Amino acid sequence: MKAGKTINQLIETVVSEGRNKRDFISDTRHVTMMASGGLEILDIGGFALTNHAHSQIAQRVQIPQRYYDRMRQEAPELLSNNVNHWFQENPEPRLIRTMNGKARAFLSNRYRVLDNYDLLQAIVPKLREVGCRPESMDITERKLYLKCLFPKIEMAVSVGDVVQAGLVISNSEIGMGSLRIEPLIYRLVCANGLIAPDAGLVKFHLGRALGDDQDHAFELYRKETIEATDKAFWMTVSDTIDALLTPEVFDRIVGRLRSAKDQHITDIPKTVELTRKQLNLTDDEQASVLHHLAEGGDLSLYGLTNAVTRTSQDLIDYDRATEMERSAWSLLDLHYLPDHR
Repeated sequence: MKAGKTINQLIETVVSEGRNKRDFISDTRHVTMMASGGLEILDIGGFALTNHAHSQIAQRVQIPQRYYDRMRQEAPELLSNNVNHWFQENPEPRLIRTMNGKARAFLSNRYRVLDNYDLLQAIVPKLREVGCRPESMDITERKLYLKCLFPKIEMAVSVGDVVQAGLVISNSEIGMGSLRIEPLIYRLVCANGLIAPDAGLVKFHLGRALGDDQDHAFELYRKETIEATDKAFWMTVSDTIDALLTPEVFDRIVGRLRSAKDQHITDIPKTVELTRKQLNLTDDEQASVLHHLAEGGDLSLYGLTNAVTRTSQDLIDYDRATEMERSAWSLLDLHYLPDHR
């Protein structure tokens, strides 16, 4: 797996970011996009907009992204006039998430805030309790990732090829995906990580509507009722960890890997081309997969999956590396690969 931060570095980053976050609910009639590209909230102040927040605004006011970006670059006053018109024409309460003076997300007022600090506070003690060891983790502009291994459960896919059970936990505070807890398969011989997305917990950030009757913006504070709801949810997360870290779940996953190892391929270039389309690989990623497939010498669906996860280790972007570790799982079902027997 791709290396990232240490657990202490991750915790320090999350704590530091937590000190600089502010969340607001505001009716769009009290929100103004400025020609400078920032966002001003009535009675609160102005914030610079991140690229991600810009894209969420474009989607919400239904301005095509390419045209939005063009106005942003070439006609900022035209863009602000367009956005402000639709803010007034179709008023609605929105959750605006800010950090360090920047508006980083423009979300529905039904968005359930599941912050990284709360996640780590609930998850880390549980992982220590069950004996999971943090192996790879990072926090990007999009998500937090925590990948842990469970050495108590391991199994051989074939002679000399041992895999170990684990979990990958990911969360986005800005609407870039739900909280996920998924099984992770760690291949000891090459340190590849493969995520099995169809056997885990997915919790969408959707809750009750907030701020429907507000005339002005207000800062969103945590209430006792929210804390009680959060407590119940984190208990569900804890139960999910226990359920996924069982020999039965791992046995089913390893069974799929063994079956994939029996599905051989002979036309390597054509197979890699099909893989490129399936996983939306770049040219460089495709070339790397082809290289690792040939170098690994295992011309099977299992070998192809390992070539993809090995490629992910070389990528600079942690988000993309994790995406490839997850999407590689879909290759186990590529029954249409050419010349397999």
